[in-house]
Amino acid sequence: MPTTHRPQHHQAANVGRHRPQLDPPRFTQPPTHPGRAYQDFPLGPGAAPYRAKLEDLVSHLPDGLDKKMVFHICGDTGGVKNPAPQQLVASAMEADATNNTADGEAAFFYHLGDVVYYNGETSEYYPQFYLPYEHYPLPIMSIPGNHDGDPLTTPDTPQPFEPSLSAWKRNFCSVDGGITNEAGDTPRHAMKQPNPFWTLETPKANFIGLYTNVPEGGAVKDDQKTWLVSELKRAAGDRAKALFVCLHHPIFSADAHHSGSPAMKDLLDAAVQESGAHPDIVFTAHVHNYQRFTRKIDDQEYTYVVAGAGGYWHLHSMAKFKGAKVTPPFRQADVPDVVLENYVDDTHGFMRVEIEDDLITARYFAVPRPHEPPETPPRVADLFQLQFKSNKLVR
Repeated sequence: MPTTHRPQHHQAANVGRHRPQLDPPRFTQPPTHPGRAYQDFPLGPGAAPYRAKLEDLVSHLPDGLDKKMVFHICGDTGGVKNPAPQQLVASAMEADATNNTADGEAAFFYHLGDVVYYNGETSEYYPQFYLPYEHYPLPIMSIPGNHDGDPLTTPDTPQPFEPSLSAWKRNFCSVDGGITNEAGDTPRHAMKQPNPFWTLETPKANFIGLYTNVPEGGAVKDDQKTWLVSELKRAAGDRAKALFVCLHHPIFSADAHHSGSPAMKDLLDAAVQESGAHPDIVFTAHVHNYQRFTRKIDDQEYTYVVAGAGGYWHLHSMAKFKGAKVTPPFRQADVPDVVLENYVDDTHGFMRVEIEDDLITARYFAVPRPHEPPETPPRVADLFQLQFKSNKLVR
């Protein structure tokens, strides 16, 4: 495949920058730097309200999805600088999809954003997306992350080399679902999603996916806010299915780099209040580790997940409490309704989620580190079960 040369200057200066530590740590904290400005982005080829049925996106699906559905989910996968962690996660996901069928055959991979670092460049899609998943047998759908929409500029060329989200849109919001030039010699087709923010309708769950743009902490304008409320209202009438909201920037996080976003918390809380529907699980990424929170509202228990250790080389460590990393279960004294149940901050990994009847069973698989023996199997580092119709954690 011909090599496309990229400029040497790119917006990566703040990658891995620590935020000031608060002790005790805060699950939601205003960003200490604004990051890049909000980027206008192109809409996809679909018509509003930007919904797609799983069977219209994927030609081959496992049998019996109306009885049991399995999928993979994580974000921040792009293997820039060091491709080894991404390849380890991709290989583990491939093995799970191929061999772990007794518990249900996985149907797809839902990507939580930051497919390509650092600026969503066309030239990075082959090494950071198509090549790592060359043998992964499942379709991959996505919402964009901040790096996917952060266009590349240099001090000498302030105009972006490519418009924001242009490469992401070409590879995930294709009109015909053909093979793009970025795929090179791999056979994966582009996905035919309707839009960067969209709802995926499946037999067992509805996935409402937001694009939270480029600024640190995320930024969503009125069109997406109105759309989110409308989609939540619609999903509220379909409680035979689980309801997931997926966004890149996390609402809660106890890490030492980003923390949770007050803007995203306010956005979702306002949408829930207006619509009367709370998602059973909120899936997020951006922070490069795994965290799981339970938020109790009245007698209902809702799960918030950070799953951002999908392959980017630099993991984010957890914040400290009295000189040591927080020990779960951990809660803020002044916010007793939210508890950090578990985390993994020293190993990359992915989630396998199963839905059967009204029970969601989710596992976080931590993959071996690059220096460990290659035959080291992934380990289940977290497991929880949620009855979504009653919103009760049962395990």
